[in-house]
Amino acid sequence: MKKKINVGLVGVGRLGKMYAGFLAQRVPQARVVAYADIIPERASTAAEEYGEARWYDNHHDLNNDPEVEAVIVTATTQSHKEIIIDAAAAGKAVFSEKPLTLNLADAREIERAVEKAGIFFQMGYMRRFDKGFAAAKQKIDEGVVGIPVTFRGSSRDPYRPSLDYLKPENSGGQILDMAIHDIDIARWYMGEVATVYSMGTVLAYPEIKEVNDTDNVIMALRFESGALGEIDISRNGVYGYDIRAEVLGSQGTVMAGYLRDTPIQVMTKAGVTHDVVPYFPERFGEAYVTQLNDFLTNLSAGLEPMIKLEDGIKALQIGTAATWSLHHDQIARVKDF
Repeated sequence: MKKKINVGLVGVGRLGKMYAGFLAQRVPQARVVAYADIIPERASTAAEEYGEARWYDNHHDLNNDPEVEAVIVTATTQSHKEIIIDAAAAGKAVFSEKPLTLNLADAREIERAVEKAGIFFQMGYMRRFDKGFAAAKQKIDEGVVGIPVTFRGSSRDPYRPSLDYLKPENSGGQILDMAIHDIDIARWYMGEVATVYSMGTVLAYPEIKEVNDTDNVIMALRFESGALGEIDISRNGVYGYDIRAEVLGSQGTVMAGYLRDTPIQVMTKAGVTHDVVPYFPERFGEAYVTQLNDFLTNLSAGLEPMIKLEDGIKALQIGTAATWSLHHDQIARVKDF
């Protein structure tokens, strides 16, 4: 049996609550010894619900808890830099949810701190741990579809978040908030991105104009290999949570993703129907669990993680270039950012 690792969870909001449940019930190697959240009730509730654990109203106390060996960061993105740098200074291993930060300057400051401290760091992009997305990657690597020629990624949320969340200073803007996973998968399947051109506007929710964001964006990519790509993201996929990726190769195509949640279909005189995936917890719950188990396995065995800090920075670099293109109506060279 693998040795348990003492974990501290920073951020017990929507995603953090999911992680707390996973760590307590489905990640055998984890022993959560502390929770932290700037809203104390969140941390205290998690500590009470999931067994005997301490709770704090700030990350600094958790990072400096001598019993904590690894810190998992599911706090708001704008707080990532301070939390990660503090954890690195305390010598803790770190797992961070996406995106790494909201800007490249902060990301590179994190990189310097992590390298200086020499800690173990793993970035969170759960789609790589989804069975379908992982199987597609394997087919591409095996050459089943030949030379990758074009990539298509699509992410459609079933409803919009709150306007406060959508403020770019909170979310980073629609591209960083929604497309960062598609960008990571594009890199994973196709290699590095050379240029990006973004078009976007408000089409479905007029109130989003109040916070200077968009609800629909299309991004055109050119990869360093010369291959082409397209990513479309939408806040108004009102029919369900629709996440897909496709690679067209010289010898065929491979597609990942699905919309139907339960594998049944009802056929009556009124028509043919099936259900749909409601939202990300249902669609990627298993991938989140696999990702957390992978983090602790890599940490305990001294293995190199599949998703490194560099991957977080490169995805953010592409997202930053794409956001710049959106606002300037110009093609952006990724290496300029």
